[in-house]
Amino acid sequence: MTDLKRTALSHIHGSLGAKMVPFAGYLMPVQYSGVIDEHLTVRNAVGVFDVSHMGEFLVRGPGALDLIQHVTSNDASKLTVGKVQYSCLPNGQGGIVDDLLVYRMQHADDHHYVLVVNASNMAKDWSWISGHNTFGAELTDISDRMSLLAVQGPKAVDTLKGLFAEDIASMPYYTAMYAEMQGVGQVLISTTGYTGAGGYEIYVPNDLAEAAWNTIMRSGEPFGIKPCGLAARDTLRLEMGFCLYGNDIDDTTSPIEAGLGWITKFSKPFIDSERLKRQKEEGTTRKLVAFELLDRGIPRHDHPVLDAAGNVVGKVTSGTQSPSLQKPIGMAYVPSGMAAIGSELWVDIRGKALKGRVVKLPFIQQG
Repeated sequence: MTDLKRTALSHIHGSLGAKMVPFAGYLMPVQYSGVIDEHLTVRNAVGVFDVSHMGEFLVRGPGALDLIQHVTSNDASKLTVGKVQYSCLPNGQGGIVDDLLVYRMQHADDHHYVLVVNASNMAKDWSWISGHNTFGAELTDISDRMSLLAVQGPKAVDTLKGLFAEDIASMPYYTAMYAEMQGVGQVLISTTGYTGAGGYEIYVPNDLAEAAWNTIMRSGEPFGIKPCGLAARDTLRLEMGFCLYGNDIDDTTSPIEAGLGWITKFSKPFIDSERLKRQKEEGTTRKLVAFELLDRGIPRHDHPVLDAAGNVVGKVTSGTQSPSLQKPIGMAYVPSGMAAIGSELWVDIRGKALKGRVVKLPFIQQG
């Protein structure tokens, strides 16, 4: 594991007894006190995640918006300064290069964009975006310089509001601003996250990461804050039905199939827009659905999905035992005829067909 990258906070995770595992080229904390404890802490109070493995690209200059409009599926022209947008990068063949966040920010006198991409796709995304930059946009990869802390849960606002002179408590969902964090310095703070529990994500230069972590932990102590790992982040996002790249979406899945039509805007041309528009109008042969198992068992990635006759018709993309609901849940691609809410399906777990049904997302209503 010597060739794995480490975040600026790796030594802290080790001192806290975190279980460290390789993930997307990094050595990352997968859990501390345990997945269920961390999961429920975020749902009910506040937890902090080191997600510094995520990638950040700056896009600046007169051609910045034109480039983003060309390579992303959502309509970035709708972004005003301080707004954030979820989007994806279509791959020109009906699939997805990656999903990402697009931030429109103002820095000095210059408007610019920050693209936040998945750790496992950083090199691929950089190559893809750079390769389509016929617009003269200025691209800068700042991933190795930045740390990212996700402070998530209903007590996140209480944890953080005293650390900023700005009124972060009144920030609408999916907005961002540069702000001075007490004892740390200037950070980029946004009301984003991957848990569905509310909260903030804080981008800081690596040399300020330890100060930010310690300040957050001290401030959150009265509210029961705990450090949380990637395993709880995964169960939290699955309860909300948030897609995970490499599981629920990838180079072979279209945003229309994946239920991401809401981030696929045909008010502008973009890579694959004609193909995806046809899919939206004509429908697709398969769809990503959410399901719960009615029999005992835990669905996992790649478990076969069966129809009533026992034929393999799809596969599980994500699955777990929901800590909040205490029942098995998952997502899977199935034929469109089996995608309606209430439809029955079966999951093959170790040779046994376990019955399930399609349900509406999110699995839980938070807040």
